[in-house]
Amino acid sequence: MKFAEMNRRRFLQTSAAGALAMASGPSLAQTPEPRRGGLLRIGHSGGATSDTIDPATFAAGPVVTAMLGGVCNNLTEIDAEGNAVPELAESIEASPDATVWTFTLRQGVTFSNGRTLTADDVVASYNHHRGPDTTSGAAGLLEQVVDLRADGPNTVVFELASGNADFPFVTADYHLVIMPDDGSGRIDWQAGIGTGGYTLEEHEPGVRISLRRRPDYWKSDRAWFDEVLLRTINDPTARQNALVTGEVDVINGVDTSTVHLLQRRPGIELVEVTGTAHITMPMFCDTPPFDDVNVRLALKYAIDREEIVRTILRGHGRVGNDHPIAPANRFFAGDIEQRVYDPDRARYHLQQAGLESLQVELSTSDAPVVGGVDAAVLFRESAARAGIDITVRQEPEDGYWSNVWLRKPFCVSYWNGRPTEDWMFSLVYAADAEWNESHWTNARFNQLLREARAELDTDRRAEMYREMQELCRDDGGTIIPAFLNYIDGKNDRVAHGPLASNRFLDGWKIVDRWWSAA
Repeated sequence: MKFAEMNRRRFLQTSAAGALAMASGPSLAQTPEPRRGGLLRIGHSGGATSDTIDPATFAAGPVVTAMLGGVCNNLTEIDAEGNAVPELAESIEASPDATVWTFTLRQGVTFSNGRTLTADDVVASYNHHRGPDTTSGAAGLLEQVVDLRADGPNTVVFELASGNADFPFVTADYHLVIMPDDGSGRIDWQAGIGTGGYTLEEHEPGVRISLRRRPDYWKSDRAWFDEVLLRTINDPTARQNALVTGEVDVINGVDTSTVHLLQRRPGIELVEVTGTAHITMPMFCDTPPFDDVNVRLALKYAIDREEIVRTILRGHGRVGNDHPIAPANRFFAGDIEQRVYDPDRARYHLQQAGLESLQVELSTSDAPVVGGVDAAVLFRESAARAGIDITVRQEPEDGYWSNVWLRKPFCVSYWNGRPTEDWMFSLVYAADAEWNESHWTNARFNQLLREARAELDTDRRAEMYREMQELCRDDGGTIIPAFLNYIDGKNDRVAHGPLASNRFLDGWKIVDRWWSAA
């Protein structure tokens, strides 16, 4: 089966920030035609003095935006519709059981040192993340690859341990950029050479990265700026001030508590979309009282999701429905009935569990998400009206992920989500998942997870993923009150077309896709 085009952390590596000019989807506003030239200045969070340009160590800071979207390319990329589309690959072919994937490379693509891209470069780039000694953030993703080989100069073959219909999405992962083989089957990542539209001119870790456009870039309709400067500005207030004062043109991660200040500024625009990031409240399904599905349902009906979106997210989000699949995902089941706050229904499920009232403790802090404590307090107040007494335990932010998450039976958590349903479900909801934060086991869910992973029929997969979302909603051990919008900010000197919602800054592709409007 050929795929010319396909539809759609390291844990907690990105902030809740992102792309798109409208919260409901790609922007339909009129934008200027792309023009060549100019300087793009980005104020970026996540930079550190320990940053390197080794793709195995990429996190969510300016290095990723510079290297993924500027210096390098991947075999595939995620487009504005959430599709995994060929980038360095010209075509993609899957075996009938989705265990063998063949990527045919575009011809005539060159690295910034003048060398022509070959299949050996792809193999060396992927092997950089494989093997027993690797510490790469992509190692887990590539465990499924049992064999990887070049089949001639322009063809790469991946053999998987089992069928995976979403494998092209894996090849779009930000670690898996392609760098040249140094002749020994390894990549010389220190040289900073890629096939992208820019060369790396300067990298001062945790401070600045500067890029310069290549005149011979193989994409004629991308890489519009002459120069790009990425400045590390980790403090959100300082980052916002830099945009307001004109020191930078674009920032990521606008703080929802001060977003209204930007909205009143002439020449400043918010770039916002509901992506895949979401708040969770996992309950240990093997620990009383959460081992009773009726107790879990009572708590799910006892939370006022609308109030959390309105108060905690200040409207910059969307209510959740107790499953982790976001509107940005390909198989989001928007027709499943939305669970709403219903104290009477919560009391009914308590009665079904043989209870007149319920007392539980909810651990929280602002470590998983800003507003995590306030969200728990709101939950306590809404649950009280259903006869549920929630004791909010504010835990220290320092050590929250090691001392509370996966240890306490009921806590506040956060996920950035993933671009595919299988990726998200396998990471957190499969019975044997290392990060199964609710200890949930459902035989039907796990059967569907295995079957859907290898299913190439799109309609059949949609049916299976819909049922899995319903199982999470009605049997699962996780309350998901809200999805967070990704919010970036820009001035009127830069422009863009429809943007990806898989990450902030146009899926980290701002350097490749945006252009100067002035």
